[in-house]
Amino acid sequence: MRWSILILAFSIFISMNVNSQSLKVGDKAPDFKLPYATKDTIVFSGIKLSDLIGKKNIVLAFYPADWSGGCTTQMCTFRDNFVELSKLDAEVLGISGDYVFSHREWAKSLNLPFKLLSDHKHEVAKLYNSYDENSGYNKRTVFVIDKRGNIAYINWKYGVRDPKHFEELREALASLK
Repeated sequence: MRWSILILAFSIFISMNVNSQSLKVGDKAPDFKLPYATKDTIVFSGIKLSDLIGKKNIVLAFYPADWSGGCTTQMCTFRDNFVELSKLDAEVLGISGDYVFSHREWAKSLNLPFKLLSDHKHEVAKLYNSYDENSGYNKRTVFVIDKRGNIAYINWKYGVRDPKHFEELREALASLK
């Protein structure tokens, strides 16, 4: 009886510590596979992060929801700076809990030149500590994954109305060239 209580207490302690740990710069980026949409297509078979590693630096841009003001500002900033980001050898992947059908229509309406990944169950957002349990939406966080698959940059509270946040992201990408 006493051992079972100790094992249960230890299990709770371990799970609390694992769940409360946060990713940090230098960590290996957790792998995932998600369906996605572009302004032209929907790909239900999805894209796997590990298949992109080594080809380009990857910007993972978690955001709450398609069609909202702040998220539109965020994705339009990436769109308006897409050529510059491409010159910095970056691939942008937007990630929210919206379905691919919404992503496609939103990408088409905003003329977004990058993929929007559908994390409807928020499993990837949870892997990246980018999910807000209280609201049920992704937090607005941005990660840069380098070509080795390591996290090179994190902004836990990416501000869409503060240009310094995009500038910091740009500088992080430039440092990887």
